[in-house]
Amino acid sequence: MGEYKISEKSNLTWLSHASFKIKTENKTIYIDPYELSEAENADIVLITHPHYDHLSISDLQKIVTLNTVILGTIDCTSKFAGNINSRYEIISPGMKKIINGIEIEIVAAYNTNKRFHPKENGWVGYIINIDGVNIYHAGDTDLIPEMEHIKTDIAIIPIGGTYTMDAKEAAKAVETIKPKIAIPMHSNKIVGTKESAIEFKHLVKNCEVLIL
Repeated sequence: MGEYKISEKSNLTWLSHASFKIKTENKTIYIDPYELSEAENADIVLITHPHYDHLSISDLQKIVTLNTVILGTIDCTSKFAGNINSRYEIISPGMKKIINGIEIEIVAAYNTNKRFHPKENGWVGYIINIDGVNIYHAGDTDLIPEMEHIKTDIAIIPIGGTYTMDAKEAAKAVETIKPKIAIPMHSNKIVGTKESAIEFKHLVKNCEVLIL
């Protein structure tokens, strides 16, 4: 786990793999909660796609309440039936939402040269505005043309290879997006290594890299 202070009132915490928590003055937001060692009630949960390491029912059951709002794609729906009683909203790339006062933009995430995350599935990443700071969680993706239109201060980027970009491709994605801060994910669990994160940091030249 590692933490970054977004503002005086808000923090971003990497939990593991692609799992992050954003804590504001009065809201708790989880993205792809997976293998949680600590859990607290969530106001908002953002799911990028239905793979087991991104949509984990056992982890969701630790954090959701009747007041939690979950965003996810249509093919996540069947996994919630009978397991989760929270409010669930189906989203797709191009949508914008305001949930509990938090602005959220839904963007595309897919593979260009692999079969694991097809574009036609409509799986997603998110841009969350926290205290005027945009945080982009890319989801499971390669370097895609849609990244040319991403406007963000913080970019959380997969670097694991195999299922997503590797460190070199992720560095090119950061060059395209031009955030102020880049944070690698998908390292040191399932695929990717600590060395991948270090390689990514060495390759990125146009912004600060934080290895959480």
